[in-house]
Amino acid sequence: MYILKQIPSEAKIKKQLRKAIFGKNIFCPVCRSQRVICYESRYRCRKCRLKFSLLSHTWLSGMKLSFQNFYLILWCWQNKVPVMQTMNLMHLSEKAVRHWFDLFRSNLPDLSLILEKKVQMDEAYSKDRSILLAKQIGTRNLAWEILLKNSVDQHDAVNFMIQYIKPRTRFQTDGAMIYKNGKKYWMLRHKSDNHSKWEFSLTSEIEGMFGNMRTFIRRMYHHSTPEKLPEYVRNSASDFPYRKYLKHPIVTWLKRYLLYQLGRYALGTPRCQAL
Repeated sequence: MYILKQIPSEAKIKKQLRKAIFGKNIFCPVCRSQRVICYESRYRCRKCRLKFSLLSHTWLSGMKLSFQNFYLILWCWQNKVPVMQTMNLMHLSEKAVRHWFDLFRSNLPDLSLILEKKVQMDEAYSKDRSILLAKQIGTRNLAWEILLKNSVDQHDAVNFMIQYIKPRTRFQTDGAMIYKNGKKYWMLRHKSDNHSKWEFSLTSEIEGMFGNMRTFIRRMYHHSTPEKLPEYVRNSASDFPYRKYLKHPIVTWLKRYLLYQLGRYALGTPRCQAL
């Protein structure tokens, strides 16, 4: 299969993976001993006699793709290439492409940010889900929450403020009633826009974030089911804060996102399917 110029050789990919998983020295994923013997493409621990490979104790264990194809599908996902375009590029089935995109999303690290100074907040609704989203003005810092219902009440909004917004923050929203008395339950300096009077200056950034999120989901995944919506929102929102650091996007993402959990030995981590 034709390999794009931005995809490195298999040797370089293995080197990146090895450095990200083990660091400078190979160690046993069970006993952490560095008394490891290397033979061909496998390793054996002298202390506990465990036999393992580069990916055997990660959630990429059992991967059927070549390293270059893995790197290519990761590049497609990280660069928001739509599912159909990825299928055409890699000659994979839709099931396979969606499986890998799901796997990448499920292993994103959790980002828990406390917003401060000036924060805009808004909500959006789908058939049986609701989204609360807040953004620190002038930054890429986001906080979000998915509710398993098609409405948001004041209790939900106040709980979100308590969890994600620092006290004494300048808090900007639209004129919805769920925000009216929020400052009585959490120490905030609240200002609001009246959209019926064409006031949008206080909520322009958060409205734009919802627009970008909708465009991202439609363009990359074509549609969203209620079950997948939390994953798609997390995918979009998790990528946004670190976009400014991606001078070399795929390498940075390998180190900061995907390989965040690769070196952690856990029997319960999801394994790759033979697709």
